[in-house]
Amino acid sequence: MSPDPHPTDTGTTDPYAGTTESTSGPVFTVTGQDWDTIDPSLADGDRIVVNMGPQHPSTHGVLRLILEIDGETVTDARAGIGYLHTGIEKNMEYRTWTQGVTFCTRMDYVAPFSNEAAYVGAVEKLLGIDAIVPQRALDIRVLMLELNRISSHLVCIATGGMEIGALTVMTCGFRDRELILDLFEAISGLRMNHAYFRPGGVAQDLPDGAIALLRDKVALLKKRLPEYAALCNANPIFKGRLQGVGHLDLAGCLALGISGPPLRATGYDWDLRRTDPYWGYETYDFDVVTRDEPDAYGRFRVRLDEMWESMRIVEQAIDRLEASAGDPVMIGDAKIAWPAQLSVGADGQGNSAEHIRRIMGESMEALIHHFKLVTEGFRVPTGQTYMAIEAPRGEIGCHAVSDGGTRPYRVHFRDPSFVNLQATSVMSEGGMISDVIVAVASIDPVMGGVDR
Repeated sequence: MSPDPHPTDTGTTDPYAGTTESTSGPVFTVTGQDWDTIDPSLADGDRIVVNMGPQHPSTHGVLRLILEIDGETVTDARAGIGYLHTGIEKNMEYRTWTQGVTFCTRMDYVAPFSNEAAYVGAVEKLLGIDAIVPQRALDIRVLMLELNRISSHLVCIATGGMEIGALTVMTCGFRDRELILDLFEAISGLRMNHAYFRPGGVAQDLPDGAIALLRDKVALLKKRLPEYAALCNANPIFKGRLQGVGHLDLAGCLALGISGPPLRATGYDWDLRRTDPYWGYETYDFDVVTRDEPDAYGRFRVRLDEMWESMRIVEQAIDRLEASAGDPVMIGDAKIAWPAQLSVGADGQGNSAEHIRRIMGESMEALIHHFKLVTEGFRVPTGQTYMAIEAPRGEIGCHAVSDGGTRPYRVHFRDPSFVNLQATSVMSEGGMISDVIVAVASIDPVMGGVDR
């Protein structure tokens, strides 16, 4: 394809993005071809280019890997993304600040609460209410985030096991994840895409019987989690596929901005819950898990141990929530807070008849206020802020910009899957084709967060 002599300048009207120009060298418009069709100089005939993906049996989600191979050895690897582009960030500019939660929760669909947490935390900073969010709401958020961390790590271990033929690990992982999704459904009304965290608190309090249900599920999970160690930790076949594969040391992680389990597997105890705590994490008793094994096996062991630490936090959160029963879960400012006394209908969908009757029956003024708050939204003071939390895959950050209106001027997320995918080439080159799948699985990318 011929070079484009006139690169498009997209930064002239955006005050938050500068102008980008190419001053030398060719500029190619790539629409999915192989590299030798894009640049004929690459067609030297000395190597083979193989496309791995973008389909599920080959790669972790809709990810395309362009591999140059010499026999079974990978000499060059590049990641091609964009097959799941959702336009979520742009769509959020056309919805109210509260409605934005239901968009961003769909980015990393394996860890939806982390998306919600980063966004809601940024909105609360812009509103100046981050210091007055009720403690019970913060404890509920911590509970849900840590349960979500466990369920996310279970998916990583399950799908990673499936991709190397360990089908027993896969069935166990999804079996145990169901226990946590049942809890999410009981508390928020949905198994995924919850939109449960709201600016100022959470959408609704824990339902009746939630504490007992939480304790039962946690007890069952504590019985089942040892199975993964028994199946994998000392399994010679499992270790043979993972040890020494996807090597990336601390210097490489720091150079590429890698965070999460790949970083902690190098021995560096970087965890925002400890290094830059939020929502009371500094008051919880837990350890930051590290290992001195910067390969796929070390990342697996980090995730396995992190599930136990999350279980410790969950048990402490349950105790706090049992003691704070009846406390508010939403700030008292009626100009910002959506009603937080929602109750889900008997069919699990929509508000219950009792809740609708209460809103409709209070007064005409209350009904009008509720209608305007939901349809028009609240105004957020002009400014910009950044909120980062420790998600299962690493640091997720939200840069939110307000122009003083009822909708975001700009919302941009630093998703850990997108950043961590930079390591694909470093982890894969020099290894076997079969090792590429293991290396990518050890990053645990979720393409919903990459192609947002």
